[in-house]
Amino acid sequence: MTISILIILTALFTPSCNSGKSSHEKIIETTDTTAFLHDVKLRTFNYFWEVVDTITWQHDDRHPTKNFTSIAATGFALPAYIIGIENGFIDRERVADRVLRTLRWLWESPQGADAQGMTGYKGLFYHFLNYESGTRYKDVELSTIDSGLLFGGILVCQSYFDDDNAVEEEIRQLADSLFLRAEWDWAMNNQPNMSMGWKPESGFIESSWNGYNEAMMLLIMALGSPTHPIESSAWDDWCKTYEWCDFYGYEHVNFGPLFGHQYSHMFIDFKGIYDEYMRDKGIDYFENSRRATLSNRAYCIANPKGFKDYGEDIWGLTACDGPAYTTIMVGGESVIIKEYHARGAACGYTEDDGTIAPTAAGGSIPFAPEHCIPALINMKENYGERIFAHYGFKDAFNPSFSEEGWFAPDYIGIDQGAIIIQIENYQTGLINNLMMKNKYIRDGLIKAGFRGGWLEGLQQTESYNTNL
Repeated sequence: MTISILIILTALFTPSCNSGKSSHEKIIETTDTTAFLHDVKLRTFNYFWEVVDTITWQHDDRHPTKNFTSIAATGFALPAYIIGIENGFIDRERVADRVLRTLRWLWESPQGADAQGMTGYKGLFYHFLNYESGTRYKDVELSTIDSGLLFGGILVCQSYFDDDNAVEEEIRQLADSLFLRAEWDWAMNNQPNMSMGWKPESGFIESSWNGYNEAMMLLIMALGSPTHPIESSAWDDWCKTYEWCDFYGYEHVNFGPLFGHQYSHMFIDFKGIYDEYMRDKGIDYFENSRRATLSNRAYCIANPKGFKDYGEDIWGLTACDGPAYTTIMVGGESVIIKEYHARGAACGYTEDDGTIAPTAAGGSIPFAPEHCIPALINMKENYGERIFAHYGFKDAFNPSFSEEGWFAPDYIGIDQGAIIIQIENYQTGLINNLMMKNKYIRDGLIKAGFRGGWLEGLQQTESYNTNL
């Protein structure tokens, strides 16, 4: 059976998406392309529905390797559930029950300053959690960004589950109480930029969030908190650390790995809204991510290190697994191959060892669909089940590693999430549109100085019950 026939059959025997079209530009999709994207969404939804700790309802960091659960993966799973409903993969009642169990567990999980036996502190959560107990995994940090990504998924659920019944009312109440408990002001550590995290053994870690990266949404949520807000000046202090420059023909705020240009956009639609920094540059953050995507692709096409298979439709550098920590020879030069690493290409940042991640293109589909969709299709057609299998795209591959190449054995939750959410945002704008309804996101954007576009003239449309 050929690949194209298999894709068409998958589309015929699964419910089709009935959501409305999004307002941004699309490529002209053929029947095969539409079916391919549908198939990717279905497989990836199944990953999130099936790969979960059924005691804590937190999601595995990776699969089939089992180490710990990831709060960020849970934050991506919650929108994936909603995508499943809207595409007819599953009914609303089953998802509402799963979401309620997830939020109840998060609300009731132990919070405190002790080094062990806790899930979080100050309303924030540890980066990785143990299976079954849901307590801190080893000595990982209380992570501000991973907590932020978790809350992104929670707020999406708050906006989506708006029916007048006991289950969905409790979902909204729990989402509100969880968000209002988070002490973002404490996480600033009395500094201009938010700390990346905290450990009970040593206090706040030295690193803070500066330079453009995935923390944009984190700061917007913190600004929008009515209980523990950070100062408005935090946004200006954040923007002061940007690096604007031309990389491979595209001027933009640079950050090497593409996930930094994707994660905030998975939740917030930045098209047509501008803060002071971007008003001065004459573009919005959506256009910035488009340029980052195109420059990443241009770098891979130029292929300065001469890695195998790089080209117009095989490209994409971002954080992902790698084959091993070792050295190989490529074009007469030695190259250090790394395991999990933040690969990427930008001004002042080139981390490239021949390892390509499908999520780099998949998570950038809304920005440059004319290049990202063909890249995913070609990865599947060129490498088959070595890279595209039961749950969709595996994490990464490196054709230069050996004569046979290397292909990741695992799926990684946060990389899966970027793919399914961004395909849906490209096709229907579903997750972006839900976050437009959320008053905390709107308030945070306005406090950061964003104006224009969909923010203009919006009234508060949600009233949240905090009596928990």
